[in-house]
Amino acid sequence: MSILVTGGAGFIGSHLLDRLVGRGDEVVCLDNFDDYYSPAIKRSNIAAALETGRVELVEGDIRDAELCRSVLERDDVDAVVHLAARAGVRPSIEQPALYEQVNCAGTINLLEAARAAGGLRKFVFGSSSSVYGVDSAVPFAEDAPVARPISPYAATKRAGELLCHVYHHLYGIPVVALRFFTVYGPRQRPDLAIHKFARLMEAGEAIPVYGDGTSRRDYTYASDIVDGTVAALDRAFEFEIINLGNSEPVELRELIRLLTEALGREPRIERLPDQPGDVPVTCADISKARRLLDYEPRFPIRQGLAEFVQWLRTSA
Repeated sequence: MSILVTGGAGFIGSHLLDRLVGRGDEVVCLDNFDDYYSPAIKRSNIAAALETGRVELVEGDIRDAELCRSVLERDDVDAVVHLAARAGVRPSIEQPALYEQVNCAGTINLLEAARAAGGLRKFVFGSSSSVYGVDSAVPFAEDAPVARPISPYAATKRAGELLCHVYHHLYGIPVVALRFFTVYGPRQRPDLAIHKFARLMEAGEAIPVYGDGTSRRDYTYASDIVDGTVAALDRAFEFEIINLGNSEPVELRELIRLLTEALGREPRIERLPDQPGDVPVTCADISKARRLLDYEPRFPIRQGLAEFVQWLRTSA
């Protein structure tokens, strides 16, 4: 199978590349290496995959409609895993137009390219738990109302899901939208909490804690996310939205305690007010993923943090 992975040099994308080439797939990696964080980190993420000879790197932006068409017009591209996006709740509040351009217009460009090319076996869309906002019952189920996102990032991810449904309805493109829940592990983006906290704690610097530390997140290890993504890619679906999470939310103050244990370092904490756009809890109902994908997360938080700390210290 030949698979286009957008955002393939990023955190989740690069792990997916490794998995796909490891099982013998041919992969086209489309990435623009933007400066949201160091492009050098992203190039390092995919260095080993490129050396296999099974990955073709296309440097470009999903906002370039012609580029999207040219990549998907190739006869050998069977499926798309669309992970490229402008990420992060807090930055989206400062740059909402940019998030709309990348996450909405970029997704339309890919869907239009898929429609024009025809014959695509699967379009997997990387969505987010942020679409659930603050009104959904815990744990979050895929059929919960999601009409009230509370950040531009969340709104663009929900818009992406809706656009995928439109293109499935009008043109028959098979789509699976995967709602990822707080992914962590080796290669995690440096701006995300676990990576940021660990790096600051190693340096003896204060970690910024927003709110009273009681917010809870459904931290999900990267390889578990890849397991679910590959299963969604391989199985036959018409249109589905599926949660991929760990289904065991962890309080922020407990996360800090577990990081202290894994690092062997005491944190210095800088208390800050709650941030606009942040939700108090995320928790995935993964019964649908279990039923449709045989998905079963394998990494409890303590084990995942130990793996992450080992990577952090050996990659420095």
